Amino acid sequence: MIDYQRLFHTGFIVPDLRAAMDDYGAAMGVTWAAPRVIEEMNLWRPGGVERLRLEYVYSAEGPQHIELLCGTVGSYYDPATQHGFHVGVWIEDVAAETERLIAAGWTLRAASAAPNDGYGAFTYLQPPGGGMIVELVSDALLPAFEEWWAGAV
Repeated sequence: MIDYQRLFHTGFIVPDLRAAMDDYGAAMGVTWAAPRVIEEMNLWRPGGVERLRLEYVYSAEGPQHIELLCGTVGSYYDPATQHGFHVGVWIEDVAAETERLIAAGWTLRAASAAPNDGYGAFTYLQPPGGGMIVELVSDALLPAFEEWWAGAV
C-alpha cells in the first residue's frame, strides 16, 4: 500500500533544464543538486524498450523536492509531447505495488525495466480515468539520493 507520507518529489518535464532551474529556483526559493545526465538510458514503455538521453536535477531542499527532467525528442521525457507532471513516492517493493495498482485499473506508462523483469527501480502509473502520474521509486535508492541532495556529485 502506498504511504502518501513518503511522497518526496513533484516532477516536471521541461524543454531546457538550466532555464527551468533558474525559473523554478527563483520563484520557489530553492537551490539545486548538481544536474545529472544519463547518456544512454533504457526505459520500458508499452510497446518495448526505448533508448534515450536524460538530463535531470532535484532541488536540494526537502523533504519535498522539485524534480526537473529533459529527455530525447520522441521519448517518454520529451517536453514537446507531455508536461510530465507527476509525484514520486518511496516504495519498499516497486513490483508488488505496481502489480497492485495495475490490478486496481491503473495504467503502467513506463518503467525502468520490463514487467517480466520485475519493473526495475521505478515505475510511472496513471489512475483509471486519467489524472496525475504517480512514480513509484524503490526506497533502496534513498541513501544515494540523500548524498546527492547534500552535495555529492
